[in-house]
Amino acid sequence: MLKGKQSWLFDNHPVIQSTGVAGGPFEGNGNLAKDFDILHEDLWMGKTSYEQAHRVLLEEATETALKKSGLSAEDAQFFIAGDLINQITPTSFAARDLKVPYFGLFGACSTSMEGLAMSSFIINYKGAKNILTGASSHNAAVEKQFRYPTEYGGQKPPTAQWTVTGAGVALLTENDGTHENCPYTTSATIGRVMDMGLIDPFNMGGAMAPAAADTICAHFNDLGVDASHYDLIVTGDLGKIGRDSVLALLEEKGIHIDKNKFNDCGLLIYKADQPVQSGASGPGCSATVLYGHLLNEMKRGVYKRILVVATGALLSPLTVQQGESIPCIAHAVSIEI
Repeated sequence: MLKGKQSWLFDNHPVIQSTGVAGGPFEGNGNLAKDFDILHEDLWMGKTSYEQAHRVLLEEATETALKKSGLSAEDAQFFIAGDLINQITPTSFAARDLKVPYFGLFGACSTSMEGLAMSSFIINYKGAKNILTGASSHNAAVEKQFRYPTEYGGQKPPTAQWTVTGAGVALLTENDGTHENCPYTTSATIGRVMDMGLIDPFNMGGAMAPAAADTICAHFNDLGVDASHYDLIVTGDLGKIGRDSVLALLEEKGIHIDKNKFNDCGLLIYKADQPVQSGASGPGCSATVLYGHLLNEMKRGVYKRILVVATGALLSPLTVQQGESIPCIAHAVSIEI
């Protein structure tokens, strides 16, 4: 059901039945290593290119989600996923081998919640019984495309963020009353493209903050709730600068959120002594933190109701080279248990 101007209510409460989370060596040394199902010791993962390794992450996360559920790929009606690489080839190549009807998404780092929102909508209105949805990124593959190859050794400013090497996938299923202690989705707010004229590709948090604030405001307005409705509101990958900017932008609109109840996946995934500048980023950031750590916390009773607001910068290497500003978006999904 459409609620307000840009939100959906999921009255049938689609269930997140199982998840799979895979990561790289840097994530294995991070703050949430125990919440990953699979961790690799190197970035190559037995392949001859970083893009092929990127595909491995998504394949492993998908296989893990299916294995945990006891279902096979044939039981899924759709696979809805995406990444940052040109033409989302790692995801499309993974879909080629999975052989499940496929929607390829590009929402940049907002892809995880774009996919979860679409999957929830389809299942809520009985367009499918089981959907696999997720997102992924690979540090070396993404850095090579959007910035400089890691071998170049280029120096980054304090505003820059570290692209997560990881994939998170969820198996979403219809709620038939048999899935005890499983989180379920209750609503989604689809974001608008926001562009405040920023042109610095090393300050994604600052560029994406207005989109996150806009979507949070829309969610509150459409659903008639405020921040107290949630135990935690978490953004996708704004990092330190973006998180502070969102809080300031919301205060300007008269919306106060307790800092202890507002966090960012890009600030959760790594340890304080890891050299990530402002924090983490990449589609794999919110996907791994949500489908690993946050859902585990919900199952342990730490959170009852959360709002996940994944943010994305809709730029390309070409638009940066041509001096274009950075359009951004944020999609929000509420999850309860």
